[in-house]
Amino acid sequence: MRPSLFLPHLLSLAGYRVSAFPTNILETILKQSRENVHGGVSQALSQLIFAKKQAPDTVAPFDAKKQYVSTQGKHAFVPPNNSDKRGPCPGLNAMANHGYIPRNGIATIHEIVSGSMDVFGMGADLATFLAIYGAVFDGDLTSFSIGGPPPSLLDLGNLLGGPQGLSGSHNKYEGDASPVYGDLYQYGNNLPQVSQFTSLYELGRANGDSVDLGVLEKYRVQRFEQSVANNPYFFYAPFSGIIVNTGAYIFIYRFMANKSAENPEGLLGGETLKSFFAVTGDYPHFTVKPGHERIPDNWYKRHPVDYYTIPYLTADGLAVALRYPQFLSVGGNTGTTNSFVGVDPADLTNGVYNATSLLKGNNAFCFGMQLVPQMAPDLLSGLYNDITNALSTLTSAVDNATSGLGCPQLSGINKKKLTKFPGYTKLNPNGIY
Repeated sequence: MRPSLFLPHLLSLAGYRVSAFPTNILETILKQSRENVHGGVSQALSQLIFAKKQAPDTVAPFDAKKQYVSTQGKHAFVPPNNSDKRGPCPGLNAMANHGYIPRNGIATIHEIVSGSMDVFGMGADLATFLAIYGAVFDGDLTSFSIGGPPPSLLDLGNLLGGPQGLSGSHNKYEGDASPVYGDLYQYGNNLPQVSQFTSLYELGRANGDSVDLGVLEKYRVQRFEQSVANNPYFFYAPFSGIIVNTGAYIFIYRFMANKSAENPEGLLGGETLKSFFAVTGDYPHFTVKPGHERIPDNWYKRHPVDYYTIPYLTADGLAVALRYPQFLSVGGNTGTTNSFVGVDPADLTNGVYNATSLLKGNNAFCFGMQLVPQMAPDLLSGLYNDITNALSTLTSAVDNATSGLGCPQLSGINKKKLTKFPGYTKLNPNGIY
C-alpha cells in the first residue's frame, strides 16, 4: 500500500493535532504507537525508504500550506529572559523562543511531542520516546526543563532532589562529541563552541553553501577524533552515543533544511544554519549567543506524509555505521587523552550482539535502545526514592520504540565492562554498578 494510506494515522499527519489528545498522553500515545506506528506506518515507511533507495529523487511533493512554519504573531521570536531555561538542544531552544513549547523552557511530554511535529515534522513515535526519556531522567516523569534546573514547578514528591533539566544530563541524554556544543569535561560546560560551528560551516561552504548528510558525516568523524584527542573523560555511551549522537548530526539536515518546490528534501545553507544555532556575524568572524536559536522566516518543514520517524532514523543510522563503524564503538578514554578503548558488544551483552551483527538490519538501533532499561536502575536510583514508576515508564517507551523491529532478546548486560571509563562512573555518584 502507498504510505499515504497509513501515515494519516500517525496522530496528526492528516491535520488532527496532538493538542486534541486527552491529558493522559503517556497512555494514549504509547497505545497508538503500539497499534499504529509500528504496524502499518512502519510498513509504509519501509516501502517509502525502499522507493528512495531505488529512485533517490522520489520525495513527497512540496506543499507550502502544509509545510510552512509561522514565525509571526504568537510565534514571533522572543529572546529568553533571565529566568527562562535554554539548553543543549538547538531545536528545543528554537521551539521555546517561538512559543511552540512554553517560552519558559519547561514543557510537558505532550507539549514537546506537539511542538516537534508542528515545527520540524518529527514523527510521533520518535518525538514521544525522546520526550518520555527527557521527562524520566531530567524531570518528574511528565515534564522537564530543556535547560538547567527549573524552579519548583514540577512534582517533587518522589524525587531525591530537584530535577536537573536537560543541561544536567551529561552522558545520560546529551553527550560528548556533539556537533556544536562542547564536551562537558573538556570545557567545564556544555555550551556552544564557535570553533566547532565554524568547522561545520566551512565544510558546508566548500560544498556550495550546502550542509547535507555527506558534510555532516565528515564533520562527525572530525568531532569524534577531537573528543578522543582532547577530552580525557570522553565516553561514547550506548544511548547518548549510538542513538542521540547519531541523531544530533542527522537531525541537522533532516529537520533544519528548508524545504521548497525546487528542493523538496531540503537545502541547508549557511544562513539557515546560523539561525538555528544562534550564530551571527560573517564568516569567519562568528559570534554565538546561547539560547537565542530561532526559526528562519519563510521556512518550511517536512511534508506531513513524510514525517521523520523511528524507521527513518534506523535506516539513516545504519547507512552511516556501514561507512563509519566507529560510531557503534561503545567505550571511551580512560582518564587521559587519546586512550580510547572500545568494549566488545559480545562481552557487554553476553553474546547477544557482536561487532558483525550490529551492522545488520535494525540491530544497531536495537542495541542502543535495549541497553537503556538495562543501565537505567543504577542511574534512576540516584534520582528517585522509588524507581518503580520511572523504570516502568522508560521500559514501556523502549518496548514501543523497538516493537516491530525484530530486535534480539536481551535479558541482561555486563556493566562491569564499563567501569574502566571515568565518563561512565561519573554517572553514578554512589559508585554501585
